[in-house]
Amino acid sequence: MSGFVEKPEPLQVPGLTHLHTGKVRDLYETGSGDLVMVASDRISAYDWVLPTEIPDKGRVLTQLSLWWFERLTDLVPNHVLSTDLPAGAPADWSGRTLVCKALDMVPVECVARGYLTGSGLVEYNETRTVCGLALPEGLVDGSELPAPIFTPATKAAVGDHDENVSYEEVAHQVGAESAALLRQKTLAVYGRARDIARERGIILADTKFEFGYSAAGEEGAELVIADEVLTPDSSRFWPADQWQPGRAQPSYDKQYVRDWLTSPASGWDRRSEQPPPALPDEVVAATRAKYVEAYERLTGTAWS
Repeated sequence: MSGFVEKPEPLQVPGLTHLHTGKVRDLYETGSGDLVMVASDRISAYDWVLPTEIPDKGRVLTQLSLWWFERLTDLVPNHVLSTDLPAGAPADWSGRTLVCKALDMVPVECVARGYLTGSGLVEYNETRTVCGLALPEGLVDGSELPAPIFTPATKAAVGDHDENVSYEEVAHQVGAESAALLRQKTLAVYGRARDIARERGIILADTKFEFGYSAAGEEGAELVIADEVLTPDSSRFWPADQWQPGRAQPSYDKQYVRDWLTSPASGWDRRSEQPPPALPDEVVAATRAKYVEAYERLTGTAWS
């Protein structure tokens, strides 16, 4: 059992049609067919969307995504049309809302890995492969890979795990030409972001992107990067000066939440069918601080 502990009721805004409530984002449609994406302060862990929010989290994700989009436009276009609030939208949507192109989304999570950890490490320990790609012997948790790899996954519904798949499966699903383009764009964007993060003392261990196709006049469809990009929710960022292969790395994400949920203090058994409890104030504050620190270190701008 998993999903929302308390699924929020969508806010009704005149002129907008609510389409979907995700783990973090709420999606609306305008009368002209554009999409309005609102990043909430919700946080998820172990396939649950928790009952406690992290203040400012949605704004950090949105503003950091915008910062990255600006630095990637020569590699791949993005879906953002405007950051202006739609008429009638609540003031709380300010800073967390994007008006976007409607795309024909590719049903694949495009994951790039430059370091071995997470589900990739689990597979490697069993088969010496990740998504069917053979890797050298002797790698451990946190090892840098010989070169970044494209390790796609299927998109899962709220409460379910994404499932790693092979490149061949992606080619079968979306076609050989699209699969090759997805791999090329994913690794190009990862390489650019890895280098930018490295200059700021941060390791980008892995990240996932979502792409869609937008009509582009007579030349046909154009591949566009969508949703969020290179945030602590979609990426593993590690402080470079603390990197030490062979153990779990400290990271700029929701590790405080995961650690507390699996500690005796929470009283929760993740293997049970019971939903997780509310987070204590100190865990909320520490998690918010990590998201803000990631924003400030990457952008060089103080959060306000």
